[in-house]
Amino acid sequence: VQLQASGGGLVQAGGSLRLSCAASGRAFINYAVGWFRQAPGKERDFVATISGSGGSTLYAESVKGRFTISRDNAKSTVFLQMNSLKPEDTAVYYCAARALGYSSTYSWANDYGYWGQGTQLTVSS
Repeated sequence: VQLQASGGGLVQAGGSLRLSCAASGRAFINYAVGWFRQAPGKERDFVATISGSGGSTLYAESVKGRFTISRDNAKSTVFLQMNSLKPEDTAVYYCAARALGYSSTYSWANDYGYWGQGTQLTVSS
């Protein structure tokens, strides 16, 4: 599966933005998808993940209550709705996919075999 992340940009603190991760390939419903982010000079951190069915989600504590992950399997797309953005959310955001993930969620980057190219989010104070 190939992934294309989009939707990043520049937003003021307190604002909202929605990222998209479009996938190509078959049987997208069998893939769990995760969002990760990497700020300059820092490691890549887990943000959120959703199972292939959409029935299970998991969030990092730092974004819980502000970010929502969802998916539209008919369009092979996963979304990350980000509200109440903070300057510390500034990073390159990556989406990743893992096969055999219909009912599971994964928060470790090493669990994912497919990665998108990343999209930059900058939150100004």
